[in-house]
Amino acid sequence: MPSDHAAHLRVRRDRPAYQQVADELRTQIVGGLMPAGSRLPNEAELSRSFAVSRSTVREALRSLASQHLVETRRGVHGGSFVAAPDPQRVVAALGESLGVLVRTPRLGLADLLEARLLLEPAAARLAAERADADTVEAVRAAAQAPHDPRDPSGFVPHLDFHTTILMATGNLMFTLMGQPVSDVLRTSLDRTAVDQEEWASVDADHAVIAEHIASGRTDQAESAMRQHLESLRPLYERAGHWDDAATNG
Repeated sequence: MPSDHAAHLRVRRDRPAYQQVADELRTQIVGGLMPAGSRLPNEAELSRSFAVSRSTVREALRSLASQHLVETRRGVHGGSFVAAPDPQRVVAALGESLGVLVRTPRLGLADLLEARLLLEPAAARLAAERADADTVEAVRAAAQAPHDPRDPSGFVPHLDFHTTILMATGNLMFTLMGQPVSDVLRTSLDRTAVDQEEWASVDADHAVIAEHIASGRTDQAESAMRQHLESLRPLYERAGHWDDAATNG
């Protein structure tokens, strides 16, 4: 059942009631008061507890389901249950949201590249610091990945290398923060506008970064990743689909 705090929810007029109910339930789920797999009270019970209509409760549950926090099961033993966290679904949802924002004046290429410049050089340093045999093998394999004939541009291996570096930190938050940005770049770049010579230069950068990580050279790994990302800006500006105002800063 919702906590006493939730049971005395006073719905404010400045936000829709269903959002306030969803916020209260989300707080309890994220805070561990309702662990994964636990069953939520039914709509009637939640309606009485929050002193709102059943339609409001229904909308709140839909909102939580869209965030993959709650799942609905049908049948005799059905109902609404707290969902187990799935990092891949969270990453996908973030990527979709960024994909919408990047096509508005509020978020553009400059924002994405600035975020990468803060995140990925630090990730390369951490990967070099923590590199073990498995990490070295994975990073080198990503740097040397053959191009997929279905992707003659070579763009997919390029982003997969960056994802591998994020994963090589051993810190899930790096992947959760960086992967959505890569997903947006993956869908916003016109791959046919990038020639093979440019991708060869990208591959060379990756090889250098991989060897710095493999040798545990933290300063060099961080510096090489930063230089690599900065060198990509003209390519992204020319080949990407961006809002002009957002791209120019």
